[in-house]
Amino acid sequence: MTRPQRLLFLGVSLLLFFCFIGDASAAPIIPNVNIDVGSSDKPQDVAVTLQLMAVLTILSIAPSILIMTTAFIRIVVVLGFLRNALSTQTSPPNMVIIGLSLFLTFYIMAPYWSQANEYGLQPYLAGEITQEEAIDNTIAPIREFMFKQTREADLAMFVNLADAPRPAGPEEVSTFTLIPAYMISELKTAFQLGFMIYIPFIVIDMIVASTLMSMGMMMLPPVMISLPFKILLFVLVDGWHLLIKSLIVSFK
Repeated sequence: MTRPQRLLFLGVSLLLFFCFIGDASAAPIIPNVNIDVGSSDKPQDVAVTLQLMAVLTILSIAPSILIMTTAFIRIVVVLGFLRNALSTQTSPPNMVIIGLSLFLTFYIMAPYWSQANEYGLQPYLAGEITQEEAIDNTIAPIREFMFKQTREADLAMFVNLADAPRPAGPEEVSTFTLIPAYMISELKTAFQLGFMIYIPFIVIDMIVASTLMSMGMMMLPPVMISLPFKILLFVLVDGWHLLIKSLIVSFK
């Protein structure tokens, strides 16, 4: 297995473990870990120490791997475009945008994570399958999701740039190649949605700016007048409902 596949498997496994641990057992899940610093004459001890350092390094980047392989990218970028289009500066605050993006990501990714937990993590914890099979079964639903959202042109670019044999099918495309292609596709889709969000608010800005100029009020910032109208328009059309619905439907 490649290193990206192992990192993705570890990150997804940790997330699934904490999401589904309540259904598995009511026993305490906080382990007792003791780490001693000292000298050792046994090579085995050094190997274990290096393995522990490698695991801690993987755990530190696991959240980034999970975020970059889910619906979080598109959602948080679109919500950022919405805030800029409304010209509300820091409203909604970053904490609200990140929190909403995370919970929408959980909602969208729940079916895929359930499959990964059912066919990958739980059989592995029960000793029914090997580690290699667990990695394949856990990553398979995540790869399926990324393939659905990845454009062929972006995937073809990374496949052609990779110094590897041309894959005969999607199952032969490495996760190391799929993840950046998926991220670029998500950014392009998010910018397209952001452009559509900007259009009605730009029209309001143009109307307000033209009105102020015709009235000779050139020193008055148009944003001060257009901001209430943009917020009023967004509320009247039930903008949050329409935006969130469009985001979720875009992943179908």
